[in-house]
Amino acid sequence: MCRDKELVLKQSKKLFQHLKLWGIKCLTITGDKKEVAEWVSNELGLDEYFAEVLPHEKAEKVKEIQSNGLVVAMTGDGINYAPALAQTDVGIAIGAGTDVAIETGDVILVKSNPLDALYIIKLAKSTYRKMIQNLAWGTGYNVFAIPLAAVILYSYGIILTPAEGAILMSASTIIVAFNSRFLSI
Repeated sequence: MCRDKELVLKQSKKLFQHLKLWGIKCLTITGDKKEVAEWVSNELGLDEYFAEVLPHEKAEKVKEIQSNGLVVAMTGDGINYAPALAQTDVGIAIGAGTDVAIETGDVILVKSNPLDALYIIKLAKSTYRKMIQNLAWGTGYNVFAIPLAAVILYSYGIILTPAEGAILMSASTIIVAFNSRFLSI
C-alpha cells in the first residue's frame, strides 16, 4: 500500500472513531465487491456496508437510509457519487474529485483530508450553539428588558422617545454581533 493510501486509511479510522464516539452511525455505499467492502468496513470499524451498488442505485440507497429516519451526510469524489450527494442531507465532496461531485456537494474538503469532516461537525455545532445564545439574548432583551425599562422609567416620569427606543434596540443588535465574534470550535 502506498504512503498516501496508508495516510488516508489512518485518517479515516480516526474520523470514524470520533464519529462513533459522538453516536453517529457510520456506513459505506460502494460499487466494490462484497469482499472488498467487508474488509474496508472491518478495517475502518464501520457499522454497516452496502456493496456492489451501481452508480444509479446509490441515490436510491441514500433515500432508503433516510426513510429509516436517519439524517445522512455522505462523502464522495466521483461522477458516480453526484446523484447520491444531491440526495443526502449534507453532501461532502472531496476537493480532488470530479467537477460534478464538487458542484453537487454542500461542503468541499479542499485538502482531501477525511479528518476535515470532524472540523465541519464541530464548526456546525459551535455555530448552532452561538445562534441559540444570540436568539436567547435577543428574545430576552426584547421581551423583558425593554418593557421592564420602560415601566421603571415611566414610574419615575421618564418617557422614552422613539429615537431613544431605537438606540436601546440597537444595543441588542450590537451585543448579538459582539457575541458572534467569539464563535470558536
